Amino acid sequence: MTTRKEVADRAGVSIAVVSYVLNDSNYVKEETRRKVLQAIEELGYETNMAARALKMRKTEQLTVLINHLGNPHEAGLLLRLEEDAAKHNYVLFFQTFQKEKESKLKSLLNGRVDGIFLLGQSLQEDTLQHFRKQNIPFVSVTTPVSRRTEDVTCIDLDWTFEYTRLIRLFKAKGHGRIAFMAIRDPEHPLQHRLEAFRRAMEIERLPIEEHDVFYAEGGLQSAYDTIKLSLSAPDRYTAIVSANDLMAAGIVAACRDEGVHIPNGLAVAGSEDILMSSQTAPPMTVIHYPREKVGEIAMEVMLAKMQKRPVTDRILQATLVERKSL
Repeated sequence: MTTRKEVADRAGVSIAVVSYVLNDSNYVKEETRRKVLQAIEELGYETNMAARALKMRKTEQLTVLINHLGNPHEAGLLLRLEEDAAKHNYVLFFQTFQKEKESKLKSLLNGRVDGIFLLGQSLQEDTLQHFRKQNIPFVSVTTPVSRRTEDVTCIDLDWTFEYTRLIRLFKAKGHGRIAFMAIRDPEHPLQHRLEAFRRAMEIERLPIEEHDVFYAEGGLQSAYDTIKLSLSAPDRYTAIVSANDLMAAGIVAACRDEGVHIPNGLAVAGSEDILMSSQTAPPMTVIHYPREKVGEIAMEVMLAKMQKRPVTDRILQATLVERKSL
């Protein structure tokens, strides 16, 4: 492995000058900098990022914990976060989060990142404490179901407000019995959308019966399988809201196969506005989740936390996109 001394010898400078160049110091003349960079390229020198991070207390890297890369909503958030991180000269990488392997995060990310983005995961206190001791901040895009510490700053929508607006639209179309497709896992980051929907129904003075709440795994196929049998019931709901758009697409597919017309036989709405939601037949009415704005604000909050500036949770407003499923 090439050493800094070898780079210094090739460039005809001291080891200290090589270090100045690697640390992007302004003390080095441009001509000298070019010599060092040329020597680095010729010798194939690679910096030891972990060692450099320990010394400088900065890696210029961030990570985001994702739940499922195959989810277009999460993939869209990841893309926005990556773009905004790059604008501030940070590299963003992702790590799939598995609850049963949470303890491995401590060794996996130790000394490798300056900040951690969550997509609503509820981390254990010992995990939070480990990174807290290293002054590594957390920012969560989506409020965790079990929020164990105020150290995790959240960016999210006011889902009660958003669902209230959606329910009023349903009511204006003559719907009074509205079902909900939720996530089965009680610790899933989207679980709080069910509670927000319940509050919104209460605000609008509409009953929500337990048999009108359906639970699936979060994907299209699981929602399809869950909802299919209920579509033939003689006395059922006339509208349904899904906690995410993938499950809403599964509902639309089940209606197609069971001969249920949308929206005359069943009105359907989603909660994110992924590309698929505008391509279903018919296109779905959705709450448009402002992924671009969320990514921008999440990065602003992360930078503020890394610079020890005070921050607060941020609640954004969505837009309602009415399409032909309602």
